[in-house]
Amino acid sequence: TLFLTAVNVAPTCEAAGQQAAARESAAMTGSQADAILQELKEIRKLLQSIDKKSVAQAPRRPSVPPTAKVSVKDAQALGASDAPVTVVEFTDYQCPYCLRFIQQTFPRLKEQFIDKGKVRWVIRDMPLAFHKNARKAAQAAHCAAEQDRFWEMRDVLFANARKLEQENLRKYAQLLGLETTAFVSCLASDRYLATIDKSIQGAGGVQITGTPTFVVARSSASDWVEGDRVVGARDYKIFEQHIRKQLAQQRATAD
Repeated sequence: TLFLTAVNVAPTCEAAGQQAAARESAAMTGSQADAILQELKEIRKLLQSIDKKSVAQAPRRPSVPPTAKVSVKDAQALGASDAPVTVVEFTDYQCPYCLRFIQQTFPRLKEQFIDKGKVRWVIRDMPLAFHKNARKAAQAAHCAAEQDRFWEMRDVLFANARKLEQENLRKYAQLLGLETTAFVSCLASDRYLATIDKSIQGAGGVQITGTPTFVVARSSASDWVEGDRVVGARDYKIFEQHIRKQLAQQRATAD
């Protein structure tokens, strides 16, 4: 009987406490609600004022222009040297969007424009800092170029974009039939790092910050071309529009 009484009393005490707290809360709400509400309104106004001031004082990022002027000096190029249009591609061998472009869009562009002598395709290195194997992969492509196998190495690197550790690069050289000792020596020398860094700096100078980024331009006899900026792994139609625009402008100038 004592146990049952204790159990029954406990909820009664708890309920009494809740009722007392409710009475205190109701009394406080009745006397201070207006003051609290007014204070909250003032705090809200203050926060809104601070937010607007911060936005007004924040430096505005410069808008990215639709065109860019980039160097093609000493860069690897595919296609006729006298092609009327030059496309410059800034790429990273670990970039999944670069890989998507290579797989889905580039083959058709090569067939329709590069192989037909209308476009010269130029590669510029832009290994991103958070891709730990991208710089060494770019070096591997340059080292393969010493044996005239740049484009073949480029294909292999993209096909193995998730396996670009240095120990694998030697295997890819062997797969392509390169003279392995010369390739490994080139890779160990880091002699193309300055070239790669210069390409990165050039990209940054014209606000190219991501890969892949392209510049579709009228070909020039100089080491520089200037043309439309195309950002991202866009579909074939986008590139076709920009290339045909450059071709049309060149025909108009010739007439």
